[in-house]
Amino acid sequence: MSIETKLFNSVAAVRSAAAEGANPLIPHTAEIVVGFIAFSLLFLVLRSKVVPMFEKAFTARTEAIEGGMQRAEKAQRDAQIALQKYTEQLADARGEAQQIREEARSQGAAIIEDLRAKAQEEAARITAAAQVTIEAERQQAITSLRNEVGALATELASKIVGESLEDQVRQSRIVDRFIAELEAKK
Repeated sequence: MSIETKLFNSVAAVRSAAAEGANPLIPHTAEIVVGFIAFSLLFLVLRSKVVPMFEKAFTARTEAIEGGMQRAEKAQRDAQIALQKYTEQLADARGEAQQIREEARSQGAAIIEDLRAKAQEEAARITAAAQVTIEAERQQAITSLRNEVGALATELASKIVGESLEDQVRQSRIVDRFIAELEAKK
């Protein structure tokens, strides 16, 4: 049967129903009853089988979301605690670094002071040694000068007196007396 034939038969059925006085838009009572029974059965099956599955899925989804929110809140609290600990550790590390710098400065100042004291001690030792050396050289120069002056004075005196003063003991006495007179005049 073709579509045209079916369409023609449908139009003919509507005309015959209209001719009988029945409205084609209002269904028959039997169709309404069968439709209502089918709808009720479908509603009961959906309500007893499908709706609990949807509700179970909705409940699981709600629990998953709430659990996720709780886990996120817990993670945020843990992160906040970790941040606080990190901040405290950072502050402690900065304080410790400041303390180490201060200790290094004080140790540096102590080392500089120690080196300065050692340098002063070394300078004092060198100065003292130089003074001792100078004094020894001075005494040696004085002794050498005395001997030379004595020899010159003896030679001069022997030329003036006209007699030899070669006797060592006599020469020593004359030189000592001459030097003593010179020192007394100062």
